[in-house]
Amino acid sequence: MSFYHLENSRSEEQTAEMRRLDAAGVCLFCPGHLEANQEVLHRAAHWAVTPNRFPYPNAARHLLLVPDAHVTGMTQLAPAARLGFFTALEWVEAQFGLVHYGVGVRNGDSPLTGSTIRHLHVHVIVGDLGGEPVRFRMSRPPR
Repeated sequence: MSFYHLENSRSEEQTAEMRRLDAAGVCLFCPGHLEANQEVLHRAAHWAVTPNRFPYPNAARHLLLVPDAHVTGMTQLAPAARLGFFTALEWVEAQFGLVHYGVGVRNGDSPLTGSTIRHLHVHVIVGDLGGEPVRFRMSRPPR
């Protein structure tokens, strides 16, 4: 099974990157691969914080909180990792001085959730208050 669901990709550049990683058998978000393929801003117990390389339109800031565990749902995380999520989120708030933001997470099967990577990741999105709203897809009809 692929680590990626290409039909949910939002750009040709994102699709090309997912194809490259998939051909190498690499899950972008697993420890070691994440650091090798994109900037990690912070490491907390069980979590990494990274900018989204393919941010949603109209996002003034778009970060990802990525657990070390290769799971597809929040409830699959070990109790320590569940607690670590809030530590990572508190770091994001403090580091970037966030007073407003949205959190989005998809759980389960990528073809149905709208996600592109079959590894849990949590979006922290700050919208551009002067522009259009950020649209975050939470599902996709089955094909």
